[in-house]
Amino acid sequence: MADEYAAVKRGKLILKGDKPKAKKRKHKKNKDKSDSSKVDEDSIKHGGWWKVEKIEDVVGSISIEFGNNAYISALDNGLFTVGAPHGDGEGPAPEEIFTAFPAGETKFALKSGYGKYLGVSKEGVVIGRSDAVGPMEQWEPVWQESKTAILSALNKFMCVSPEDDSVVAWNAAAGETEFCSIRSNKAKEVNTVVLPDEEQGNLNEVEVNYVRKFQKFQDKKLKLNDGSVSELKRAKAEGTLHETLLDRRSKMKADRYCK
Repeated sequence: MADEYAAVKRGKLILKGDKPKAKKRKHKKNKDKSDSSKVDEDSIKHGGWWKVEKIEDVVGSISIEFGNNAYISALDNGLFTVGAPHGDGEGPAPEEIFTAFPAGETKFALKSGYGKYLGVSKEGVVIGRSDAVGPMEQWEPVWQESKTAILSALNKFMCVSPEDDSVVAWNAAAGETEFCSIRSNKAKEVNTVVLPDEEQGNLNEVEVNYVRKFQKFQDKKLKLNDGSVSELKRAKAEGTLHETLLDRRSKMKADRYCK
């Protein structure tokens, strides 16, 4: 089944009413993964697949985990089940990997490896038999108190049926059976804040750096305010550090921008 699944080519998001366009090959650029001092133990346990916690990250290769290391798996008849649990360090199998596309600001669509979009039937059964995305093929992730649930177009949450392990959307309220983890293996974008050279070091050094940068006197001797560093600590916590530094320099008449 895995070979058959992998043989189906994945394409871009197709909305109902759109005409298919000729596919163009795109060369993927290798992106270096950002180093992080914090080790994501949960990601390591799942073979590098980390928990998604915002809608912007529900894109590209996605797996949906119910329980512990068990993922939703696509069947060749257009239905879905939950696969056997994986061991620690193992990621999802090919038939447990889907391609996610944005479907508005808060929703997404999923395409299986068989080239079909995941939707929900009127009976609440999750099916993957559509060639395009309509209202029934749109899903909305809900995050609350570190828990995740996926809402269907019927306003019912996705879950695994306890009777036959099929994937359904039956319940209007999310409980333990509806909680899941949306996982991605794409490189995480790390937002790093680079401090200017003047703000490198402790607060005493920061004040010296700014005095040197803006000093207006000719003898080049530093004129520092004799105020305590606790004033600077409080200003930094309140977000007024730069204003406080300027005020301290102005009192010493050590700033070329001070009158």
